[in-house]
Amino acid sequence: MAKTAQHPVLVIMGVSGSGKSTVAGLLAGRLSWDLAEGDDLHPPANVAKMHAGQPLTDEDRWPWLESIAGWIRAHTAAGTPGVVTCSALKKRYRDVLRGDGVVFVFLDGAKDRISDRLASRHGHFMPPALLESQFEALEAPGGDETYISLSVSATPAEEAQEIIDRLGLGDGGATSQ
Repeated sequence: MAKTAQHPVLVIMGVSGSGKSTVAGLLAGRLSWDLAEGDDLHPPANVAKMHAGQPLTDEDRWPWLESIAGWIRAHTAAGTPGVVTCSALKKRYRDVLRGDGVVFVFLDGAKDRISDRLASRHGHFMPPALLESQFEALEAPGGDETYISLSVSATPAEEAQEIIDRLGLGDGGATSQ
């Protein structure tokens, strides 16, 4: 991974149920950084569609991705670190979000493990039945993307600490990689 900006914006990405919201909340709290929950930026029509068990199309996603990209750009332009959640399943989605100072944190896990997590989650608009479509759409980051991959095999607190350690964020955001 390339050296990151002194005040990065971390995009916590992965399929539904991978722990994005939990890990992002822990990171933002430990680092005292701004936090945005990407799901809160979905238009109401997207939420209704997912709640009805229908996967989103690319056409559905573009306005949502632009909203997240706007949040990211505002933070990177101001030099303000932040953490935002976004499934960012496809490279073309991440291309909308990426830029100087943006690091993707891919929470990677086995379908069985994530399915178990989803089954025990209550009150979320994303039904477990859509998990298969998320894994089918998933394109793991690579190549020219600035990212780290993290297995979702530890506790969320341990995962957050691993992210802090791997990106050298314990000193307020500067990294040495």
